[in-house]
Amino acid sequence: MSKGNIRVAICGVGNCASALIQGIEYYRHNPSIQEGLMHNNLGGYLPKDIQIVAAFDIDNRKVGRPLEEAVFAPPNSIYPIWTSLPNYGVEVQMGPVLDGCAPHMKDFPPDRTFLPSDKKPVDVEKVMKESEAEILINYLPVGSADAVRYYAQCCLNSGISLINCMPEFIASNAEWAEKFRQQGIPLIGDDIKSQVGATIIHRVLAHLFEERGVRIKRTYQLNTGGNTDFLNMLERSRLINKKISKTEAVQSQLSQPLSEENIHIGPSDYVPWQGDNKVCFLRIEATNFCGVPLELEARLSVQDSPNSAGVAIDAIRYCRVARDRGEAGVMLPVSAYLMKHPPVQMEEGEARREMEAYLTRKVGSSRLKAQS
Repeated sequence: MSKGNIRVAICGVGNCASALIQGIEYYRHNPSIQEGLMHNNLGGYLPKDIQIVAAFDIDNRKVGRPLEEAVFAPPNSIYPIWTSLPNYGVEVQMGPVLDGCAPHMKDFPPDRTFLPSDKKPVDVEKVMKESEAEILINYLPVGSADAVRYYAQCCLNSGISLINCMPEFIASNAEWAEKFRQQGIPLIGDDIKSQVGATIIHRVLAHLFEERGVRIKRTYQLNTGGNTDFLNMLERSRLINKKISKTEAVQSQLSQPLSEENIHIGPSDYVPWQGDNKVCFLRIEATNFCGVPLELEARLSVQDSPNSAGVAIDAIRYCRVARDRGEAGVMLPVSAYLMKHPPVQMEEGEARREMEAYLTRKVGSSRLKAQS
C-alpha cells in the first residue's frame, strides 16, 4: 500500500519532463518491473504516486496545450518510453521568459529550438497554490539564473519544496538554503546526476584511483549531444556554473585537487543528428607503482533525459518523505547522492548509506538539515 499522491509542479516541459512523465506511466502500467529504478517503494511511495498538477513553459507549441500533448511537442525529441498518456487535466501555463531563452537560439530551425510565446505570463505562485502542489521540480535551461531565482522565490512564498535539477546554485548557496530552512521547507539540489552518466562514472573512477594509490595527473570529460540542452549551451557564457558543477563533482573525490590546466569537464559541442543521445569521451592519465604511467579511456552513450528521470523519481519521493517528517532546509545526503553540486560533497557509497538509514528512522537526521 502506498501513502497517497505526491502533487508536483514542473517548470520547463522539455525532454527531461517528458521522460519523467512517460516513466511514471510506464511503471504505473508495469508495477512488477523494477528494472531502471533505484527504489520501487521509497518511504511508502511508489513511482505511480507522483501526480503532475501544474506545468510551466514559454514555448508557443506547449503553452496552452494539455500536458499530455505538450510533452511530445517540438523541440522535444526523447526516446519514446510510454506514449499513451492519459488526460491529466493540466494545461501548460506561460511562465516568465526572463533569461530562459538564449539569444542565439533564434538562429536555428524551429524544430530544434525554443519559440517563445507572446502570451502574458501567469501568476506562477497563484497557480501553484491553486493546484495544491507540494513540490516544484525545476527543468529550466542551463544559464537561466534569473528565472530559477524567480521560481525559487515563488516556492518560498507558497511553502512549496524545490528540487533544482539544473546548475544554478540554490541549495548550494548558503543564503538561499537558509531561506528555505527558515520557512520550514525541504530543498534538494543542485544539478541532477544521471543514474549512470558521465559525472557519476568520472567520480567513481577518480575515487577508485585515489583509494588504490594511483595519482591522477590529468583528466578530461567531453560531452556531445543534439537536444535543446546542448543547443542552448552553445552560448558559452551560460556554461559557467555547469562547468563549475561538473568539475567540482570530480575534484571532490581527490585528496589533492588538480590544477585548472589539468582538468577539463563540460559540454563540448552540439551535434544535431544525435538528438537526445549524449556521448561522453572520458580520459584519465595517471601514475601508479613506482611512477609507472597508466591511462584510461572510456566512451559512454546514453539517452540523456531518461537517464536523469530515474533519479528525479527518487528525489521527488525523498522530498515528500521529508515534508511528511517536518524537515526543513537542504536534504544533505540526498542532494549529495542525487545532485552534482550539493552543499556538501560526499562519496557515493557514504551518501547512499545515509539516505537508506534515513528511511528507516522515525525522525530526521541532522545531516538532512541545511547548514547556516
